[in-house]
Amino acid sequence: MHQRLNPAAISPAGYQAQLGLQSYVNESGIEKPLLELVKLRASQINGCAYCIAMHATEAARDGESQARLYLLPAWRETALYTPRERAALAWAEALTLVADSRVPDEVYQEARRQFSEKELVDLAFAVIAINGWNRLAVAFRLQPESGG
Repeated sequence: MHQRLNPAAISPAGYQAQLGLQSYVNESGIEKPLLELVKLRASQINGCAYCIAMHATEAARDGESQARLYLLPAWRETALYTPRERAALAWAEALTLVADSRVPDEVYQEARRQFSEKELVDLAFAVIAINGWNRLAVAFRLQPESGG
């Protein structure tokens, strides 16, 4: 597949706005390893090869284990993830798939047990940001760098 358009070059102001949201999320205080798991899981759901390669590489570089990266699509079936991570992953999946099932009360309630109000809102912004990046990358067929 060939890249269609380069969103950053064609709409630099729009791209900068998206980067602004990402910068806010990065500085929100939510731990980086958790953010990388959320970004990777949403990217897997959305089938975004570009973002999967980016966030799997970043997570591994930051010390995430290969087992946890490999098992992320089946996180519910393993004990490798903490209760906080599990709540974040369920929240990320529910927000990413919001048209399918809204956000179930049990997902929200567990997220509220694990996160402060601000953390949960910031986690929602993190999911919003990665879904935006996924949609740009999928729509314009951005390609991962060879070698991941």
